[in-house]
Amino acid sequence: MAFEDLQAEIGLLLTEMEGEQGDRREIYQRIRQMLDTMKAEGLPLPQDLVDLEEALEAEFAADTE
Repeated sequence: MAFEDLQAEIGLLLTEMEGEQGDRREIYQRIRQMLDTMKAEGLPLPQDLVDLEEALEAEFAADTE
């Protein structure tokens, strides 16, 4: 996947989160997949996206306790 495509997907995900249009768990999974793709392609990971993934992960971990 081209870097520009990943940027567009990230923008779409953030828009969905802001508007609460999507399931947060689904969005979290999509973010994880994107980050995994970027890692596999040797692309730098946007820190804000990494921070968002960690925040969602912590939120879901707290929900299961």
